Amino acid sequence: MSTYLESLFSLEGRTAVVTGGSSGIGRGIATALARAGASTVIVARGEERIAETVRELQDSGCTVAGVVGDLSTRDGIRAAADAAVEPFGEPDVLVNSAGINIRPSFADITEADWDATMTVNALAPFLLGQRYAPGMADRGFGRLIHISSQQAHRAFASSGIYGASKGAVESLMRSEAEAWGGTGVTSNTLVPGFVLTPLNARLQEDPVQVAALAARTMIGRNGLPSDFAGAAVFLAGAGSAYVTGHSLFVDGGLSAH
Repeated sequence: MSTYLESLFSLEGRTAVVTGGSSGIGRGIATALARAGASTVIVARGEERIAETVRELQDSGCTVAGVVGDLSTRDGIRAAADAAVEPFGEPDVLVNSAGINIRPSFADITEADWDATMTVNALAPFLLGQRYAPGMADRGFGRLIHISSQQAHRAFASSGIYGASKGAVESLMRSEAEAWGGTGVTSNTLVPGFVLTPLNARLQEDPVQVAALAARTMIGRNGLPSDFAGAAVFLAGAGSAYVTGHSLFVDGGLSAH
């Protein structure tokens, strides 16, 4: 890589924390950041999947560690935040990709469903940002990257509470961008279309609907976790210093219709 490209996109010397980094979009992003040079900590619930992801990336020459964390409670979020700094120190990049997708029919949504979804999908990004962003600002560089959803912008495929939680994430991102503006810390979201991940496993059981979703894109296919690599590396690096408060759609043109 040329010196010029390195100055824009290399993550050498940076540290990243990726929640949900052992599966789906989170794994795709963790892989991209690690291969771009960041010392990367993967935070997720499943020890086996974490170990598999860490092993694969270490075999590729990356500097990676895994942390088993439960983001479903305030105490769990705080414990995961503390554990994630142990391998490589305070992060320069935080990617909030962990999420849950509870979708009963709207009339059947319970308070427990609401609380669980909002805690993992919205409260965890808030608390992790509160934990890490002050240090990023002190050091003059920080990147807060959230994974949002089409459902933060439009009712789509039974949005339910999931859509409400992602709407909260989009507003959180803008608030963070405003709060940390001028410190070297930016906050942005990546907005997927329909991506073939374990989170969408139930919907993928219907091949007709999967094909219909692909047809709604301009590219002509549904997304893959690897489609987020370039966008994540861009938002994590020096080249995106003047991009903040922005929702970057990585959706094959689905939202442009």
